[in-house]
Amino acid sequence: MLLFCADGRGVRGGGCCVECERSSGRHGTLAGTKSKAKGSQGQFPITQNVTVVEGGTANMTCRVDYNDNTSLQWSNPAQQTLFFGDKKALRDHRIELVRATSQELTIRINDVSLSDEGQYTCSLFTMPVKTTKAYLTVLGVPSRPEITGFTKPAMEGDEITLTCITSGSKPAANIRWFRNDKEVQGTTEVNATGKSFTVRSSLLLQVDKRDDGVAYTCSVEHVSLYKPYMTTEVLEVHYAPQLEITHSLIIPQEGQYFKLECVSIGNPIPEPVLWSKDGGELPDIERMIVEGRELTITTLNKTDNGTYRCEASNHVGTSFAEYILFVYAKDFPGPTTDPNALGQHVPDHALIGGVVAVVVFITLCLIIVLGRYLARHKGTYLTHEAKGAEDAPDADTAIINAEGNHVHAEEKKEYFI
Repeated sequence: MLLFCADGRGVRGGGCCVECERSSGRHGTLAGTKSKAKGSQGQFPITQNVTVVEGGTANMTCRVDYNDNTSLQWSNPAQQTLFFGDKKALRDHRIELVRATSQELTIRINDVSLSDEGQYTCSLFTMPVKTTKAYLTVLGVPSRPEITGFTKPAMEGDEITLTCITSGSKPAANIRWFRNDKEVQGTTEVNATGKSFTVRSSLLLQVDKRDDGVAYTCSVEHVSLYKPYMTTEVLEVHYAPQLEITHSLIIPQEGQYFKLECVSIGNPIPEPVLWSKDGGELPDIERMIVEGRELTITTLNKTDNGTYRCEASNHVGTSFAEYILFVYAKDFPGPTTDPNALGQHVPDHALIGGVVAVVVFITLCLIIVLGRYLARHKGTYLTHEAKGAEDAPDADTAIINAEGNHVHAEEKKEYFI
């Protein structure tokens, strides 16, 4: 019995190829095969590279444009014959024949594994044998990611590391991090495990109250996936309370109903809320009613003036807020929720004081200026009889001077006639 190997050598007994047809069969003797293959000797088989996802199915097809009953053969990367024509050679239940004709040999490999990857050979048994290679690429599917490194709850100020791990990918998968919907950068490490890869990415965080309830998502992207694998960890962060007091009236007046509310945030939620006035207990429990976080004064009066304080605690810490209450008289402009309207009714003492100061300053300036003016223009007032008397040695001379020399009088002097 005559056999052919993939390189065209003939061997007898078991070996690298399947049994050929007997001399009386379809292919005839070796000499007959050579003579019939003359029309095929100038061509090579046609194949295509194949890419398949691990666990999927790979169809390997080998064709020739024309053939005169020359056999086609598929061999695996280890050069083991899979099919010779329509004859199965390797006992592997995953490999089956799809189509076998004189011009085509197609086989199917089911449940493909990473070990099936490699270079497959299609041989056309002319003399010499013509071969063509086809590479089977197997994509390793990454495992679904897991996030480790976080133990609920974290305390505000703690430093934690979130680590996302995926294994089995080929080629190595890509990991991305998102804080809610915004991408953040992590540190990635890739390790080979056989033919596949293990990828891990880490995020170093110093958490505060803003991280409480935030979702951190690890997204694994890979060519074998239709859409990314994702896993999410929602952080829980414990932090001390923060308090604020809100009030129901802008201008509290005598006789009115008034409410204070202690608004708090914190994790865990601080309970209960404690109210006090001026460092001591509430003085009038009949008018001052505490319900949960609210303090209600049913009827305001002047004795309610003072500093009100609410205080709350959780296992992280204690916090407080204060509100100074001033009760106005009944005839004070009524309460309003319009800050602009409030500005119209409430006298601004600073503004009034400023106006008064300006008026006083201007008055003082006018007095000073008027005084300096009068001092500069002050004259000497003389009677008609005294004209020229200043320089005269006697009264007669003075009279003569007054009558003849009055035109030479000093310019600064003024006379009354």
